[in-house]
Amino acid sequence: MNRRDFLTSTSAAILTAGALSHTSIRQAFAQVPASQARLAMPPRLDTRQTGRLALTATPGKTGFAGGPEGATAGFNQAYLGPTIVMQNGDLDAELRNALDEPVSAHWHGLLVPGEHDGGPHLPIAPGAVWRPAMTIAQDPATIWYHSHIHERTAKQVYFGLAGVIHLTDGRDDDRGLPSDYGLDDLTLVLQDRRFDQAGRMVYNPSMMDVMHGFAGNRMLVNGQAGATAVVPQGMVRLRLLNGANARICTLFFDDARPMHLVATDGGFVAEPIALKMLRLSPGERAEVLVDFAEGGAPILLSDPGQAYGVMQFAVDPRLTARITSIPDQLDGVVDDLPLADAGTRQVSLDMGMGGMGGMGMGGMGMGGRGMGSMGMGRGGFGINGRPYDMRRIDFRVALGSVEKWRIRSTMVAHPFHVHGIRFRVLSENGGPPRPENTGWKDTVLVAGETEIIARFDQPAREDTPFMFHCHILEHEDAGMMGQFTVT
Repeated sequence: MNRRDFLTSTSAAILTAGALSHTSIRQAFAQVPASQARLAMPPRLDTRQTGRLALTATPGKTGFAGGPEGATAGFNQAYLGPTIVMQNGDLDAELRNALDEPVSAHWHGLLVPGEHDGGPHLPIAPGAVWRPAMTIAQDPATIWYHSHIHERTAKQVYFGLAGVIHLTDGRDDDRGLPSDYGLDDLTLVLQDRRFDQAGRMVYNPSMMDVMHGFAGNRMLVNGQAGATAVVPQGMVRLRLLNGANARICTLFFDDARPMHLVATDGGFVAEPIALKMLRLSPGERAEVLVDFAEGGAPILLSDPGQAYGVMQFAVDPRLTARITSIPDQLDGVVDDLPLADAGTRQVSLDMGMGGMGGMGMGGMGMGGRGMGSMGMGRGGFGINGRPYDMRRIDFRVALGSVEKWRIRSTMVAHPFHVHGIRFRVLSENGGPPRPENTGWKDTVLVAGETEIIARFDQPAREDTPFMFHCHILEHEDAGMMGQFTVT
């Protein structure tokens, strides 16, 4: 059995059954040479010199792990999008839609006004162009972008309409951080996808898939199955994005080597935090430093209870190791927002509020079979007892105000995302936040009750409000979303 066939069958078995031990996973990966499938980075699209960004949502055909080609979509390519490099200042963007259904481009983590946010009120019709003239002014961070059309977000993101953004100030060398893209600075988009027996990626959610979120039977990293990341024998920066529709990852290495957290969703932390495990729910990002000086071929795993392999690393001593130590300090600053002056809002993420409604899959869409609207019904999912309504403003927030939101989940844990802000996590179930939630965040997994605090500095009108929603995309499409203005 060759590497491709082996990893295809093994990853599917691991994700489906969760039955292999750490030792079994290591033995499985070790059966084939790492050189046969080297992980590729998304192409870079650097906007710093021109101040211009051009993206086209385009249909594609993609085969995964040697399987037959199937319909996909991406920005400027067949599946996913380029890694966009940005800096603070003016950015003139041009988003074209070459698909046969509306799309959008939501800048998940960019602090821009509602008219530039790219949410469901800003659809780009087939053949149309959207030209937001944005001004970027925030701390360096790993951000991402994806389509955000109501009732189509889950399927459009699943089939590839997503990508990563590096917002940089060019000072990473001064911070002592790896910054050589694709060598010691790796962008890793983690996704699980479901494949049929023929090896074709499919999206056909059942009622239970909608209730729990659509989970796959194979892990992809940057749209690749079974690839190995080849790294230098030194310090490597991993920019991790959980781009899955619903799967929560609890990441760790099979040899227990630590990951040093250097940045969360909204930017750098004050000093690196050593972690043995890192939890990332859909929509969350984290940057970690991993020391590969001792060589070896460590495997990144997820879910210690039923471990499965995410990807393997291979150390190549011929590659230049630019960074060999972890910096003592970073320049991330978490503002001490005035809690005493903050108003408080209650947010309940609700399931089981009634019937699930229709499950029609819609038309062809995106040039391929099964790419239509989810059409998931009303009433089963909502926030504060009401399903999403594009015509209703749920909150009206004063521009420049500070608010504390107390978010409660029902039945299952929900990743909660707020547009237009970055927030601090004050508490989780009455205790201190998890280490990975101590920096600036825009998405947090709510398992019980979580308190956050934020300043609302970006305006949003009634015709282009900001969203707040569960980032299990099937839940979002089915109604677990609200919207607010900032004026």
